[in-house]
Amino acid sequence: QVFKSQLSISSVSDQDAYRAGLQPVSQWKAYGLNGYPGFIFIPNPFLPGCQRHWVKQCLKLYPEKPNICNLDLHMAPEKTIDLWGQSKEQLRRKGSSKREPRSLLEKLRWVTLGYHYNWDTKKYSANHHTPFPSDLAFLSEQVAAACGFRGFQAQAGILNYYHFDSSLGIHVDESELDHSRPLLSFSFGQSSIFLLGGLKREEAPTAMFMHSGDIMVMSGFSRLLYHAVPRVLPNPEGTALPSCLDQALSSDLPAGSVIERSSDEDWQVCAKYLQSSRINMTIRQVLAEGQKFPEECGTNGRGQAPSEDSHHQNSRAKRHKPN
Repeated sequence: QVFKSQLSISSVSDQDAYRAGLQPVSQWKAYGLNGYPGFIFIPNPFLPGCQRHWVKQCLKLYPEKPNICNLDLHMAPEKTIDLWGQSKEQLRRKGSSKREPRSLLEKLRWVTLGYHYNWDTKKYSANHHTPFPSDLAFLSEQVAAACGFRGFQAQAGILNYYHFDSSLGIHVDESELDHSRPLLSFSFGQSSIFLLGGLKREEAPTAMFMHSGDIMVMSGFSRLLYHAVPRVLPNPEGTALPSCLDQALSSDLPAGSVIERSSDEDWQVCAKYLQSSRINMTIRQVLAEGQKFPEECGTNGRGQAPSEDSHHQNSRAKRHKPN
């Protein structure tokens, strides 16, 4: 059922791959699945140490304002300004007891970037937009080009934060106005099971593992398939963190690299968080070149969301309903 997928090696220079923290595309492995045209699975193509940059961005930088997170819905604005600053000491000292209070970072469930997804209407809008992070846009453009999608524009991102009792309900990503561009998914931290289904909710899915550093691309026929994450699993290597996250960053980053070196103190906090967590970044192009949003009537432009990510569900609770 699994076959090797061809990549567009000439579309990404080795220099641009290095700048994004990736191995040269000629060294990547890529796989497809029979019956799922347009689905590409790329096992960890990151250079040693470079995954740490994206983990730190997802925990320290991307949750900052003006980006939006689930905590904004039930906390005063001044309480969510610096989640990292309010959480880092508590995380660093955290033991293994489940009775310890959770830090704000551990209560984070999702962050939206660029065009902010409205969890109520399941739409994006022109008047609810903040600048998309340039480093993440560059990474996404290189991965998309390597998969044959030159000119991909990273316009919206949904970051999901999982713990061992988290799951992602079955859903399809269809809110983007341009379905001809791929959906990119990046995983970091603990492993998970991913279910790739069909065009109808009731079609039996194919299950696969996702490990730290793995990238999935859903395009063409596979762009609108149902999918889910039913389980987050401890690192199969048996250690607290996957070995790929223990690797040190090269001492000579190339000119123009978007990768920043993490301080030991910052990584200590990130590593503690990842011992029981997984982070997933999904990046989308919302509009085709020159395309505009349809005129909207009666919308307030605020991307209000349900009290928790409407896809996320706790293993002991029913799926969250939008407010």
